[in-house]
Amino acid sequence: MNAPFIEIIEDTTPDPNLLMWKYADEDKEIKNGAKLTVRESQVAVFLNEGQLADVFQPGLHTLQTANIPILSRLKGWKHGFKSPFKADIYFINTRQFVNNKWGTPAPVMMRDPEFGQVRVRAFGTFDIRINDIAAFFRQYAGSYKTFTIFELQHELRDFIAPKFGEVLAQHNISVTDVAGNVTELGRKIEPFLRPYFAQFGIELLTFTITSVTLPEEVAAHYDKITNMNMVSDMEKYTRFNTAQAIGEKGTAINEATTNAMAMGILLNQPQQKPPDDIAGRLQQLKSLFENGLIDETEYKAKKAELIDKL
Repeated sequence: MNAPFIEIIEDTTPDPNLLMWKYADEDKEIKNGAKLTVRESQVAVFLNEGQLADVFQPGLHTLQTANIPILSRLKGWKHGFKSPFKADIYFINTRQFVNNKWGTPAPVMMRDPEFGQVRVRAFGTFDIRINDIAAFFRQYAGSYKTFTIFELQHELRDFIAPKFGEVLAQHNISVTDVAGNVTELGRKIEPFLRPYFAQFGIELLTFTITSVTLPEEVAAHYDKITNMNMVSDMEKYTRFNTAQAIGEKGTAINEATTNAMAMGILLNQPQQKPPDDIAGRLQQLKSLFENGLIDETEYKAKKAELIDKL
């Protein structure tokens, strides 16, 4: 006994992560004059004997073999194109798929004029949608009954990572430029990615680099440059560098102890001193303050006390 014909064809997206899925028709034939409903952000694709027959955009369609010329030519319909027909039906999700993650699976080698060969990692996101239905369908319909965004992400990531390294090399981008301007770097890479995505029928809407990870020694140097840019004059920067060097050699004295010792020296001096000795102590006090060994409040208080003794 023959199965009944299909008179109404419609399908909601069973999973929002699906790019494409096959309509479950249980091998039934489609009745001539059947109704096809395609919702917004969907298209329906008819496949006959392994060949793409027709693509239906969102809307309500009446399926008549005479109105599907490609399918009619493939089948060689008889009986005035009025008999039922058989076709595999796929639905394709045409909405935007946003915030897809990408990253370099291994560090990318780049040449820097200051550091030489440097390995960096990069991470980011990209947004896509299917815009060439035929191109996309021919890539995947023969192998999959369903196809998800996660499966596509793996293919695209494998291309993005090496292309990121190529652009760094071609444009001679330095490490500091990479770390300091990821937005501009993303704009330079995006045009190289679009043709690759397009061959799969996919439009690359946005491509973003969210972070670039530098080697520890490069990051430390970069932080040092940033600190230097925050210093108002070179004299202060020299003192800053000296203090860092002392700390690295393990000879720096605990700040609290130093302050206590400095103040103790001043407080324990005899109360009656000739003017020349007080002037020397004022100079010593100023030196302690400028080197950060006492704060401004301590400096002003002790300075006033010494001046009163002149």
